[in-house]
Formats: sequence, C-alpha cells, structure tokens
Amino acid sequence: MKIKQVLISQPQPDSEKSPYTEIIKQFNLEITFRKFFNIESVGARDFRKHRINIPEFTAIIFTSKHSIDHFFNLCEELRVMISDQTKYFCTSEAIALYLQKYVQYRKRKIFFGKNNFIELLDLIKKHKDEKYLFPCGENHKKSIPQLLKQNKIQFFSAPIYRTVSANLSDVRLEDYQMLVFFSPFGIESLKTNFPDYQQGDTILATFGEATAKAAKKYGFTVHIAAPTEKSPSMIMAIQEYLQNHSKK
Repeated sequence: MKIKQVLISQPQPDSEKSPYTEIIKQFNLEITFRKFFNIESVGARDFRKHRINIPEFTAIIFTSKHSIDHFFNLCEELRVMISDQTKYFCTSEAIALYLQKYVQYRKRKIFFGKNNFIELLDLIKKHKDEKYLFPCGENHKKSIPQLLKQNKIQFFSAPIYRTVSANLSDVRLEDYQMLVFFSPFGIESLKTNFPDYQQGDTILATFGEATAKAAKKYGFTVHIAAPTEKSPSMIMAIQEYLQNHSKK
C-alpha cells in the first residue's frame, strides 16, 4: 500500500517552517492537520464547588501551557489576586517562560525541570514547607498526585479544565493511509466520533506510552511508536518507517 495521505491529530503548525516540510517533500506526502479534541475551562461556578481558596496556597505546579492559561483566566473570573511571593514550579523551561504572559518573570520565584516531573519533584522536595496547588484537568494523570503524596508534599489538586472530543463529522478516515496521534484523548475522540471504525491496513502512529496503550486498548495495531532512542521525535519515527517501507 502506497502511503500518500496522512492525518495528523493536531492543529496546523503556526510557523511556515513546519517540521513536517522535509518529510512532505522527501516522500511526496499530503498531510492534513486536524485537532481531535478541545480543552475547555470548567468555569468559576463549577470551580467554586471544590471550595478551594487560591490565595491560601504559596506555590503552584504547572505541567502544561494550557494549565497556565486556564488558571490565570479563572483567577481573573474569580477576581483573585495572586501574591507576588507565590512560587511557581514548572515541568520544563518552556512552560516556565510561558508564565511571562501573566507575571513579571524576573521578579518571581520560578523553578523548572527538564520535561520530567521526577526532576521537578526534586526541586519541590527542597521547598517542603510550601502549600502547593496543582491546577489540572478533570481527568488528569493520577501519577503526579501519587508522587506528591508519597513524598509527603502538602498539596491540593484543582480541576480547572476538561478535555472534550471535537466534532469530526466532516472527516473521512478512509481517505488516509496513516493516522498520527499524540495523546490518549485523540484516541478517545476517534472512538467517540467513529465508534464502528475498523483500522484495516491503515498505519497508526502514536507518541508516548499512554497514547500507544490507549490505542491497543481498543484493539488497534500500532505500527509507529515514538519516542525511541533512534527516533526521539514523531517526525523522525515516521521518516524511519517510510524509509523502510519504500525499501520493501
């Protein structure tokens, strides 16, 4: 089967210098970008049900940029002021730098890891006297709260957004020879929108163990799994697969 049409379950890249440009030219691909799920704020009304008083917390843990957006938007809706003394703990430098959108970066106490919560946890343990707030999704990973509990960190999980499947009624999956997923939510959206979908010969690519696990849970075959030592990015994994495919 010749692979020509590829569906990427992510929004169209903003930059003209898309990282996919090289493989499009190399393998003469036609790539379609389509977001499979949306992230919505829970809103002030639903948040108040948790009886969380945000100013009581002296430190905040952020694991994504959208958690930052939803947190500060919620604070504005609730008319809550964040103290200048509040400490911020982020899982990566990119997420930490994103805080500049809402706070004066150089005047705040900001700590970050290297894309790994375990590394960030080492920093958190050095500040055990803080009272941490963990803004997260309603269906967030349980591993982070478990690690915080195991290390006796005083914290509270605050569900401030939810993930919902996008409407994909205009998508024809049969037009694509390869589907690419980066999140378990993308797989869930696939099943929600196309409950009777049969994979057949379609190549399935997944990024991350959780995404691969979600795909296999529904009986899908994963042909391309990233990251690996040889292919740390999805693009490199697709490139490797297509090179081997063309040789065959």
